[in-house]
Amino acid sequence: MLNAAILGLGWWGRTIVTTMQTSDALRVVAGIDPAPHAALACAELGIRHLPDFASALADPSIDTIILCTPHTQHAAQIQLAAASGKHVFCEKPLCLNLADAQASVAACNAHGVMLGVGHERRFEPAIADLRAIIAEGGLGTLLQMEANFSQDKFLSLPRDNWRLNPVEAPAGPMTATGIHLLDLAVSFLGNADRALVHVAQLGSDLTNGDTLAAMIRFKSGANALLTAILATPFDGRLAFYGSQGWAEIRDKTHPEAPEGWTMTIVERGKDRVVRDYPPTSSVRANLESFASQALGRGTYLMPQDQMLANIAALEAVFKSAASGEIVQVAAT
Repeated sequence: MLNAAILGLGWWGRTIVTTMQTSDALRVVAGIDPAPHAALACAELGIRHLPDFASALADPSIDTIILCTPHTQHAAQIQLAAASGKHVFCEKPLCLNLADAQASVAACNAHGVMLGVGHERRFEPAIADLRAIIAEGGLGTLLQMEANFSQDKFLSLPRDNWRLNPVEAPAGPMTATGIHLLDLAVSFLGNADRALVHVAQLGSDLTNGDTLAAMIRFKSGANALLTAILATPFDGRLAFYGSQGWAEIRDKTHPEAPEGWTMTIVERGKDRVVRDYPPTSSVRANLESFASQALGRGTYLMPQDQMLANIAALEAVFKSAASGEIVQVAAT
């Protein structure tokens, strides 16, 4: 089992701690947070409180660092953890630019430690089944992906929260929800080629923007049409259209507390099929897959070339949102 220290005890950090409490692969045993409530939060969660990041890096009983920190801090924290011989699981996005992502991956490889990213949507059972259908040729050649991941959770955040800061979260909803869709697009369609993005403040006082639409063209020629909104109640859907059929997955609830998924599949010449999936914790599945490879018992579902391809596309999204122009995605 991996013993982890988590850096950042906000909403999502606490979710990870409680999700992994009964895991046999990875357990959070310590927490670090600069906020005054950190010691009390650790006591409530049943984990040790550490005064700072350096304490976790120096502790031989801790072999993994989980980062739930502002995005601009990820690269430096990953590299410090790797240099200390700690495996690193970083919440999404891995970094905000390709150069930082490349340096982070290189540091983990140089020190022989695992790097994981909080893209739990890859681990949803409906996504796994869809991947198998596509791999078997059920949809034919993939032509287009359409996806939406929207929520209104951020409306209750204090307006000085880092998640609403344009430096930490360029392009409004992109780092909150849109990044998950971009990661799935890369995992199914390969490396992106160019991006055209529009972000606006339409339905809230979120000055960084609450409504995003992106068109991403991939090197294969396929397109992804992605939308993410921070001013409407939760909705999550993902659809792939191919030369032989299409498939759509709909979330029943926000992934924080899943209640399952519904997938509809239409293949040419066959009856429509609708499958219901019971709730499972994809957050736990992601962390356990990460831990399994770190322990030499499996292969992590997110290869490093896709980590870098995702951030290359993300950087193009940021640039297009700022300029309103089509932006070429950098080679990885």
